[in-house]
Amino acid sequence: MIAALVKALAQLSDPRLRRVLYVGVLAAVLAYLALVGIAWAVIARSHWFDAGWAETGSHLLADALVLILPLPFFPALATTAMSAMLERVAEAVEERHYPQLNWPRPQKWAEILATTLRFLGVTLVVNAVALPLYGALLFTGLTIVVSAIINGYLLGREYFEVVAFRWLRPKDARRLFRERAGRLWLAGAIIYGLFQIPVVNLVAPVIATAFMTHLFQALRPRTREV
Repeated sequence: MIAALVKALAQLSDPRLRRVLYVGVLAAVLAYLALVGIAWAVIARSHWFDAGWAETGSHLLADALVLILPLPFFPALATTAMSAMLERVAEAVEERHYPQLNWPRPQKWAEILATTLRFLGVTLVVNAVALPLYGALLFTGLTIVVSAIINGYLLGREYFEVVAFRWLRPKDARRLFRERAGRLWLAGAIIYGLFQIPVVNLVAPVIATAFMTHLFQALRPRTREV
């Protein structure tokens, strides 16, 4: 697993991986600027106080808050923008490290949509069930551990499916995930850790996809290929 992570980090200089990163960050920047611009336009047309000094001060404060408050969500915007291009990351890793591979299986839009909705459903259910546990452990400091366990499973599954569905039918990929759940869960926890590091969280989707590609290829010889 460490070797797979090292290989993933070493390939960050690959132009194809950097292109995905640049497009994701650029899309996030544009979305952020659009959001701030719209909010500023609304604020500029708003009137809250009759006193001039209060009106000016409130507008300046609102403008500053609009500029600052969305920043914690910037990595999520970048991740969302990159999600549609993660297959290119997997393809680049496979071409460099596994040139002997055949072409991956074609995926239909219906399969991709069904998989996305299924994962969204699992995510909502798991976090809803865990919510009381979060509340019970709120003042113990163990919420970080619980969050790592839950999100480790979800992220491990998400990135495994991104890579595995390129080569296996969904039912075969899920069977493989269940058989290797411990290892892939740990990989998801590592990915979760990457998302918690400032700046690194911007490139985390690319690292995670490359990392999981290596892990999948290590397991793939023991699976039935379609």
